[in-house]
Amino acid sequence: MTSLSGWSHERVVVSEQRFTECKLLQWSKFLRVTMAVQCVSKIELSISCSNLLDKDVGSKSDPLCVLLQSVGEDQWTEVDRTERIKNCQDPEFSKKFLIDYYFEKVQKLKFGVYDIDNKSVDLKDDDFLGGFECTLGQIVSSRKLTRPLQLKANKPAGKGAITITADEVRDNRAIVLEIEAKNLDKKDLFGKSDPFLEFFKQGEDGKWQLVYRTEVIKNNLNPSWKKFTVSLHTFCNGDINKPIKVTCYDKDEDTSSDMIGEFTCTTAKLLEAKDNAVEFDCIHPDKQKKKKNYKNSGVVRIKDCKLEAQYSFLDYVMGGCQINFTVGIDFTGSNGDPRSPDSLHYLSPNGVNQYLSAIWSVGMVVQDYDTDKLFPAFGFGAQVPPDFKVSHEFPLNFNPSSPYCQGIQGVVDAYRAVLPQVRLYGPTNFSPIINHVGRIAAGAAQQPNAAQYFVLLIITDGEITDLDQTKQAIVNASKLPMSIIIVGVGEADFKAMEVLDGDNGVLKSLSGEPVARDIVQFVPFKQFANAPKEALAQSVLAEVPNQLVSYFKMRNLGPVNPPALTK
Repeated sequence: MTSLSGWSHERVVVSEQRFTECKLLQWSKFLRVTMAVQCVSKIELSISCSNLLDKDVGSKSDPLCVLLQSVGEDQWTEVDRTERIKNCQDPEFSKKFLIDYYFEKVQKLKFGVYDIDNKSVDLKDDDFLGGFECTLGQIVSSRKLTRPLQLKANKPAGKGAITITADEVRDNRAIVLEIEAKNLDKKDLFGKSDPFLEFFKQGEDGKWQLVYRTEVIKNNLNPSWKKFTVSLHTFCNGDINKPIKVTCYDKDEDTSSDMIGEFTCTTAKLLEAKDNAVEFDCIHPDKQKKKKNYKNSGVVRIKDCKLEAQYSFLDYVMGGCQINFTVGIDFTGSNGDPRSPDSLHYLSPNGVNQYLSAIWSVGMVVQDYDTDKLFPAFGFGAQVPPDFKVSHEFPLNFNPSSPYCQGIQGVVDAYRAVLPQVRLYGPTNFSPIINHVGRIAAGAAQQPNAAQYFVLLIITDGEITDLDQTKQAIVNASKLPMSIIIVGVGEADFKAMEVLDGDNGVLKSLSGEPVARDIVQFVPFKQFANAPKEALAQSVLAEVPNQLVSYFKMRNLGPVNPPALTK
């Protein structure tokens, strides 16, 4: 273990760290396997400081910055450290910190700046110039964060500031291809051919690796495939001069597909089609060997090929997109009398219940992406004072003109305050709160930019009463910049929630209209009773990044401040 001066009663764990990391890693792997949507990106952090304390006599400090990451329960592990810069109070470190970023997690980081006067790796003998603690989400959403250094928690160092700049490490280029073929060989006995294309890149070992497969065009010797987009990294490892192999097959449902022909080229050659179409002879190797006059088995024509930026979730967030978080809480009678220990709304002696746990778990992640930290919070299914009529979208603070709570703590405080004032009733209607947020999201959708996205968290104990209306509300919301997270508390049957989730099929309204995109994620709280506290947030938020990107891609909207196209 290594103690870092300046932060008392906290430890950097080396041996115990491995056990904690393995538990979280195993859980993370489980989530990736079951949902396959984990948002993992590499973030590069650049560090600079200004006006540091001068601890050396006769010269300036020789600063170095250390990055620590929380592994839980006030225990920290060192991720990396910069180089030491001699005799400098305004250092700009060339060494970058590279860290995995997960939208679904609250990743606590701590930066410590030291004056290094010896060659020992142990920092306890070096002067602590100040530190700063935050989450990776705060850095990513700000992109560039400058804060004063502190000697201890809430105690300024008296001098010095740190600036942290975040950049996603990725090749943001994508290749867009539009392809057709002419006069392909007829391979079917009682028809033509059912052609499709496969694209391969060559690995370091010389083996071909499949990177993309088109759709099958039935019974057609002159097919035209749908335009498609593949990240350039996937397509050719970002190297446009690397060999690419394209193979044309005839699809056979009963046996293995028959090769029609193939050709080899480079991505650079394909890109020549951005000005004029490029054609390639589709060659079958066996036919070429056997037939003297063999020319080809058809021609593959690249109608259009270009590179364009492929924006990620981080591009949108770093580009200025705000994620607006709204909470909807179920106050129906099936929850039980809040004064009874059997009620899901009962506050235990330590002041928590499943509703509060869900609010904290999800809210602590999302709040880093909302600048003003003002969160609308509503209840539904209760009789509300003063006339005690049933309401399905009443603000927890009873202020319809301003239903906002200050931060997640404000939502928690409003929930606790409203419990003794309302009468739990019913039925369990979701559509009013979904439509409420949908109306606000519809206003944002009128803007010609990717500046706003909305996440609605609904916490409920049972079956939906207005299932048909809720399906229609979700279909409508799927066309808007909006995601819906549903957390089921208690032991009820949540089959209807799984239908809304859409993982087992496309959700449709009563009229048969399908959702424009999948926007609902449902999880039962009881599955996470014995899991790490981070696990619930990881599960319910795992799909949000892809949902956000899918909406803006559907609208053909890039980030407000888009990153430059990678050279």
